[in-house]
Amino acid sequence: MRKTLLLLFLCASAYGWGQTHTVNGYVSDASSGEKIIYAYVYDRVSGIGTRTNDYGFYSLNLTGDTASLLVSFISFTPQEISMKLVGTDIPLNIELIPDNLIEEVLIEESKTEVPIQEESQMSTIRLDVRQVRNLPVLLGETDLLKTIQLLPGVQSGSEGSSGFYVRGGGPDQNLVLIDGVPVYNVSHLFGFFSIFNGDAVKSVELIKGGFPAEYGGRLSSVLDIRMKEGNMREFHGEGSIGLISSRFTFEGPIWKDRTSFIFSARRTYIDALVAPLIAAVEDGTSVGYYFYDLNGKVNHRFNDNHHLYFSIYNGLDKFSASDEYEYFDSGTKYTDRFSSGLDWGNTISSLRWNWRVNSSLFLNTTATYTRYKFNVDVEEETKVEGPGVDYREFFAANYLSDIEDYGVRFDFDWFPHPNHEVKFGGAYVNHTFRPGINTFESSADSSAGLDTTYGSTIQYANEFQIYARDNFDITDRLKVNLGVHASLFNIGSENYTSVQPRVSARYLLNDKSSIKASYANMTQFLHLLTNQTTGLPTDLWVPATENIRPQQSWQVAMGYAQSLPWDLQFSAEVYYKEMSNLIEYQEGAGFFLGSTDWQSKVTVGRGTSYGLELLLEKKVGKTTGWIGYTLSKSTRQFDEVNFGNPYPYTYDRRHDLSIALTHKLSDTWTFGAVFVYGTGNAVTLPTAQFVDVNTGQLIEYVDQRNNYRAPSYHRLDLSFTHTKKVRWGESIWQFGIYNVYSRQNPFYLYFQNTVDGRELRQVSLFPILPSVSWSFKF
Repeated sequence: MRKTLLLLFLCASAYGWGQTHTVNGYVSDASSGEKIIYAYVYDRVSGIGTRTNDYGFYSLNLTGDTASLLVSFISFTPQEISMKLVGTDIPLNIELIPDNLIEEVLIEESKTEVPIQEESQMSTIRLDVRQVRNLPVLLGETDLLKTIQLLPGVQSGSEGSSGFYVRGGGPDQNLVLIDGVPVYNVSHLFGFFSIFNGDAVKSVELIKGGFPAEYGGRLSSVLDIRMKEGNMREFHGEGSIGLISSRFTFEGPIWKDRTSFIFSARRTYIDALVAPLIAAVEDGTSVGYYFYDLNGKVNHRFNDNHHLYFSIYNGLDKFSASDEYEYFDSGTKYTDRFSSGLDWGNTISSLRWNWRVNSSLFLNTTATYTRYKFNVDVEEETKVEGPGVDYREFFAANYLSDIEDYGVRFDFDWFPHPNHEVKFGGAYVNHTFRPGINTFESSADSSAGLDTTYGSTIQYANEFQIYARDNFDITDRLKVNLGVHASLFNIGSENYTSVQPRVSARYLLNDKSSIKASYANMTQFLHLLTNQTTGLPTDLWVPATENIRPQQSWQVAMGYAQSLPWDLQFSAEVYYKEMSNLIEYQEGAGFFLGSTDWQSKVTVGRGTSYGLELLLEKKVGKTTGWIGYTLSKSTRQFDEVNFGNPYPYTYDRRHDLSIALTHKLSDTWTFGAVFVYGTGNAVTLPTAQFVDVNTGQLIEYVDQRNNYRAPSYHRLDLSFTHTKKVRWGESIWQFGIYNVYSRQNPFYLYFQNTVDGRELRQVSLFPILPSVSWSFKF
């Protein structure tokens, strides 16, 4: 009997010693009440740490009687909380105080985020939005995508373009999310600026490989952008007046500490600046262009367990040109009128509900809507009016294409054990594709006229996704993120299924360094038909069909991560990626005014990409920034292109170097510098020309696709930002110089015949360009 009682006592004692306490809650900004994404919560006693999820929630399973929590995030003062652990469920909400410049000695004594060598996730970079604002930019317009282009593994497109290409992939292979909703076009001003208003952005995360299981539908990258939620405690505003556009943001509480809102707007005034100049040069001619963005979000907190968010984005680019000419002859009036227009834009909205089910389980439910469309209009009219004559001839053409999605998704975060972080969920999306509808109308007094519509048919598709992953410790040194993403795509009578395994692992060599490896299999049910031109919005989003299979890829990567002295972090990665079922226009085919379905204009092929990426980064202190270098190669191969032989991808770039630095000169002045160097893009140029003896026409001969390498690209940009505290808030002036030494970088290459023979010439866009902008906060 005594032995039995002793055994029960020992078991009870063991249970007490090993009892798990779940400390959980939200980390938020003390000044605004906004949740902080990816904040680091670390227990000094047990050595267990985690970071907050996409909604600021954390959960730590701890054993023992006491804990010493260190909670920190870049640009906030770290906070340390010592506590006794009593009970199994310990709610603890934590607020961090903003600190624009954290003292370096404090950083040396504490952790500011999950150290680079400790995370199992690799090929991931998070940007500090505040640092981005101090970097020099084209025409003074802060642009997140141009900053993304400065990261290793990311290639820019043409000069000044906001398009980006990750590890040899195309622009359609980037999953760009705004508050979890996909965006299908990210460009304004024909590709020179992006749709993201930096004043409304809270966090930016780029994933280039080793994709977590919750992401699907693209092959090359995930760009996850989260918008601000609105200040819960005070009203604040900020804005900027630049050379070509202005923006304004206002936020504040509707019900203090319960409900908040944020509204942000941006518009260009190029049309107002250019229109008078054009009218003065040529009477009767009108050219106009403008774009705008609107962002809005409402956030309501019912209690610590339930939060509701509604967000919306709407943006539009509109270009128009018209010309009208009138003259009289012998009493007869002749009128010629021509007009054309091009407009494109996105509409995005989401309704999100966060539910803290219990101390270890968190559910996010999101209903989403997204639509991208573009429209091309052309009209021409001729009229003759006079004695005995009244004649009218009219022609109009319209080209419309869009993609529209309705969706819902469920994401669970589960923390069952100190060494396990589980995420699982599912999603459904209903797609509607209108990939090119042509409308013609023409009439003349002498004919019956024409009014017809034709082109690609409207297509409907349903996409289902489920996923699960576990981020767990096998030993103290070995951590693994293991998951699977499964999907079903239904279109017409075709059902495509895909099971995509994902795995990444980290092994700690010591407290400062680690090695990492990952494998990811991806499937993409959408294609983008593109002419690879300058950011034109006329590229077509089309689905996999009975004839065109989904795109697929697999990618492996290995890396090394090291924390260095002076708050430096270094990483090196090598990767290899293969892609299949890529589509490309057949030779001579295009999108505009085609009378046949797009499926008859394309060919199917494959691609390969591999490379080395190096990144040296400093995130805290007076001097911050990074140096990135990429050595890579990317090829494409299509049976009906280039005689079936492999050729360099248009944006294949052997060497790519970027340096982005900011330095705080004083309490009021900040210096920024960007230097980029890259091997020239691959272009197709004729290698010979001859005259057709039958027609007399000059014919150019091209021996292969992308047979020439453009001159290298390099550029230096500088900026100085002056921030002054004033009675009503802050006044910020930014002075910048784009392309300091006026490098004539190639935008377009062509051959021209001269008296001395054929000469290769180039068109360059931007010489040295100064800029100035004024921003304010109140």
